[in-house]
Amino acid sequence: MSSPRSGNVLDWPAVTPRAGRPAVSAAERRRARLKRRLRENLTAYTLLCAALVVFAMFSWYPIVRGVLLSFQQVDFVNPPTWVGFDNFVRLFADPLFGVAWRNTLLFTGFALVFGFLVPFLAAVLLNELRHARAYFRLAVYLPVMLPPVVTALMWKWFYDPGPGLFNSALNAVGLPGLQWLDSSTTAVLSLVFVSTWANMGSTTLIYLAALQTIPGELYEAAELDGAGMWRRLRHVTFPQTRFVLLALLLLQIVATMQVFTEPYVMTGGGPDDSTVTVLLLLYRYAFVYNDFGSASAMSLLLFVALGVFSAMYVRLTRRADD
Repeated sequence: MSSPRSGNVLDWPAVTPRAGRPAVSAAERRRARLKRRLRENLTAYTLLCAALVVFAMFSWYPIVRGVLLSFQQVDFVNPPTWVGFDNFVRLFADPLFGVAWRNTLLFTGFALVFGFLVPFLAAVLLNELRHARAYFRLAVYLPVMLPPVVTALMWKWFYDPGPGLFNSALNAVGLPGLQWLDSSTTAVLSLVFVSTWANMGSTTLIYLAALQTIPGELYEAAELDGAGMWRRLRHVTFPQTRFVLLALLLLQIVATMQVFTEPYVMTGGGPDDSTVTVLLLLYRYAFVYNDFGSASAMSLLLFVALGVFSAMYVRLTRRADD
């Protein structure tokens, strides 16, 4: 008996689609897959849209609104009026405008000397420790957990020319006290010390994390070649942490150019306007002079200055890498 499947293949009956079930084209299959993916990702798209709306309301809209306010006369009492570039002309005519920029750049320069070098050296020392690592890391990071205003008030008492901690310590060893915040020659440096102490914890831990990614074999090879501590730093540590150093340098410059809390709480801009910074002058225009248009114009100038500097810095560092 022959098998039902025997015989020539050509004699088999052709397979036809089931009745009532038409063939589906490739385009329809693609549309079906697309609809299925959209349904699956509907929740993700919804959350993304919500995040974009919140980001636009609290980030993009204030930026656009601030740009518009810089060309208007605004006191939030009378209706705003369009004044064009009058706010910028008024700023450039203010004698404190140049003083504020000079003081801000001076503060930034000193902050780079201390606030950039001290955390890196502290990270190197912490990386070399063999005992009580956790304790010293906590001690370094502890100032970051204090509110900035509390830190400023505490250091203001330290600097007090009468019963302050620093002058009491100097008097105890027979040295005369200093006018830390009451002298224009020491006021900026005093604020730099406060800013460095308050913010070095986070930077130190970032440096420490970068140092711990360096392979120990590189240091061992350098020691076998007779390299001392400075040569190990120069030829091993700096090249291996170059990216982190450059990134934190940019972030620190941008942050220190926006210094406000220390001069506002500790000196109020004095003595003799030696600690008036850009943001402190901006605060005065907005909340003392009730001139929000000029304050917005000053914030726009600071935004443009920091944006241009950041773009140039990134371009130069990228060119150096290439």
